[in-house]
Amino acid sequence: MSSPTDQSVYYVPHNGWYPVWVAFGAFMLLAGLGTWLNDVKAGDDPSAWMMYVGGVVLAVVLFYWFAKVIEENHQGLANEQLKRSYVWGMGWFIFSEVMFFAAFFGALFYARNFAVQWLGGEGAKGLTGDYLWPEFSAEWPVMANPDNALFQGPAESMASPGVSNWLSYLPFWNTVILLTSSVTVHFAHTSLKNDSRGGLIAWLALTVALGVIFLILQGWEYVHAYNDLGLTLGSGIYGSTFFILTGFHGFHVTLGTFMLIIALLRAIKGHFSHHDCFGFEATSWYWHFVDVVWVCLFFFIYIF
Repeated sequence: MSSPTDQSVYYVPHNGWYPVWVAFGAFMLLAGLGTWLNDVKAGDDPSAWMMYVGGVVLAVVLFYWFAKVIEENHQGLANEQLKRSYVWGMGWFIFSEVMFFAAFFGALFYARNFAVQWLGGEGAKGLTGDYLWPEFSAEWPVMANPDNALFQGPAESMASPGVSNWLSYLPFWNTVILLTSSVTVHFAHTSLKNDSRGGLIAWLALTVALGVIFLILQGWEYVHAYNDLGLTLGSGIYGSTFFILTGFHGFHVTLGTFMLIIALLRAIKGHFSHHDCFGFEATSWYWHFVDVVWVCLFFFIYIF
C-alpha cells in the first residue's frame, strides 16, 4: 500500500459537517446583520441576537476545522501534491478578492468621472442634470447633493489637507502603519527561512500589534467623520463609496489580523519550519494584498 506521503496519493479527508455549519453560521451572521440594520433604520429597538449567534458558530467551527487541517498536516497526510493545491486555492482566493475590490473601485471611477459630471450638466447625458439641478456643482468630493432633502451632504470631507499637513492627517499615519506591517511580516518570513524562532515570533507579534493599531485608528477616524464632519452612508455617493470601500477594507484587515494571531500562536507552539510553512506564507500573502489595497484607497479616496 502507498504511503500517505507518496506523491501518487492525494489525501482526501473523511466526510464532515464543517462546511454545513460554516454555511449556517455565515447565514445567521449576515441575516442578523441585515435585521439589525433594518431595525436601526426604522428607529426600532435593534435585535442583534441572530448576528451574535452566527458569529459564534462561525468562529467555533472555523477554529476546529483549521485545527483539524493542522493536525492532518502534522500527521504527514499533506504531501506535495496537496500542498500545491493549497497554494493554488489561496492564489485564486486572493484573485477573487482583487476582483471584489475592483468592482467597488470601478463604481467609484464611474461615479466620479461619469455620473457626477452628467448631473452637473456635462457630457452626452448632461442635459437632464442641467435641466433638473442647474445649480449643482460637479465637483469631487460631492459636498452638496442635487437633492439635499433626500441626501444631506457632509459638512466637511476626508480629503487630504495637503502634503505639508500630513503629519496631522490620520489616514497618512494609517498608511505608514500598514506599510510598516508589510515590512515586519516580511522580516518574520525571513526569520523563518533562517530558522530563527525568536525572530519569527517577535516580528509576527509586532505585525499583529500594528494591525490592531490600524483598526483602532480607523475606528477613531469613523467616529470623527460621523460625529464631527456629518459624513455618513446617507451622505450621497461620496459617503456611500467612502464607507463601503474603507469599511470592507477594515473588515479584511480584521480578518488578516486574526490570521496573523493564529500564525503567532502556532509559532509560539513550535509550528512552522522553513520547508513546511504554508499556513504562515498564505497569511503573509493575504496581508500584503490588504496593504496594496489600502495604498490604492489612500490615493483614490483621500488624495485624488
